[in-house]
Amino acid sequence: MIKKILIIRFSSIGDIVLTSPIVRAVKNQTHAQVHFLVKKQFASVMKFNPFIDKCWNFDPEDPSLLSKLKEENFDLILDLQKNIRSKKVARSLHAKTISFDKINIRKWAYVNFKFPALPNLHIVDRYFSAVKELGIKNDGQGLDFYVDPHVSSQFLKKDEKYICISLGAAHNTKQIPESTLAQICDQVETTIYLLGGNMDKEKGDRIAVSREHVHNMAGQTSLQESAALLSNAQLLLTADTGLMHMAVGLKIPTLVIWGNTAPELGMYPYYGEDDIFTFNHEVKPLSCRPCSKLGKQSCPKGHFNCMRKQNIPMIVDQIKTLVED
Repeated sequence: MIKKILIIRFSSIGDIVLTSPIVRAVKNQTHAQVHFLVKKQFASVMKFNPFIDKCWNFDPEDPSLLSKLKEENFDLILDLQKNIRSKKVARSLHAKTISFDKINIRKWAYVNFKFPALPNLHIVDRYFSAVKELGIKNDGQGLDFYVDPHVSSQFLKKDEKYICISLGAAHNTKQIPESTLAQICDQVETTIYLLGGNMDKEKGDRIAVSREHVHNMAGQTSLQESAALLSNAQLLLTADTGLMHMAVGLKIPTLVIWGNTAPELGMYPYYGEDDIFTFNHEVKPLSCRPCSKLGKQSCPKGHFNCMRKQNIPMIVDQIKTLVED
């Protein structure tokens, strides 16, 4: 009988949110204690998840961490990070370990040669394939994200009608160009909140400065405060980002503008069986795309057509339709 489980996923925001269906299913279907190991800077992603009994902060420089984890006597390790460090942690704990198929070779073939080797399977479904031996099944409820119940009410905006736009992304070739965002803001009259980190603040300031209905929150909100803003938005316009997965976990409709990555890589919005609107905007055909499974600092071809040739009128029309509904 499994009494205590450790789930490992160090980073990033989106990747951690993508583990939430597994966390929920493991807790509900095994009734075991569920512990989660994550980097300290991403701990708030899972801090308020009711299906987690204890969150551990991963610090490779902390010599006492492994000793403390060993004292827990885990019956099972779910390694959903599956890198050198996570494997080292799992080996040190001397418990049965289950990981998943990262299909890196297939991804490499698809990115470099556009070889159709990828399974038509979301990463969440690959997680569930890995735990099939435990009898754990996908409950179809999609991603979860839980907002700090003590977050300031000023970020909840329950009485406002607005949309959110994600400004940044981990890699430049995933980011929606500033000119594109400016055009969209000019054509959408609904109140808009711009979300992002410190590195996105100047971009947000330039977009918001001459548009009274646009409010730049980039660099001014914590992860949980951004989540609170998202939780009552009518939709999120975003690139392939962690905020995209947060919005899905909050059951908010998403309009996703895909740059150098592609939904075929298995990281698209995952609502489960919920009937939630999501629109994927891609420039097709474009032989150079995807050029990376993660992202690059600049377009290898120099034209960045995967973003610059997006159909802005269609995106604006969809935003207006969803806001009106």
